[in-house]
Amino acid sequence: MIIETAFLIIIFFLLRYILSWITYFNSLDPRLGNSTWKWSYDYPVIGKRDVSDLDDKEFVRLRRKRNKLITIMYSIFLVLFVSFMSWLSKFMIFMLN
Repeated sequence: MIIETAFLIIIFFLLRYILSWITYFNSLDPRLGNSTWKWSYDYPVIGKRDVSDLDDKEFVRLRRKRNKLITIMYSIFLVLFVSFMSWLSKFMIFMLN
């Protein structure tokens, strides 16, 4: 159970690290917004004009980097959730025995 606790702590700090990178990328361009949990659209949306790679190359590259980090963040969050549920069940079994 000590190893699982150490794993959870490491994954938590990795999640905080990724979140700080997302916040950093959000601060580089105001068009990205302040949201940490949603992807920016890279496809045409009805009623809105998307910035393509030909219009603003630097912004599109920045947006794609941020979207990759958000995907990694969701993956880490999923691993953290499953690991925490496993740790919690082991903890409950330990406490009830």
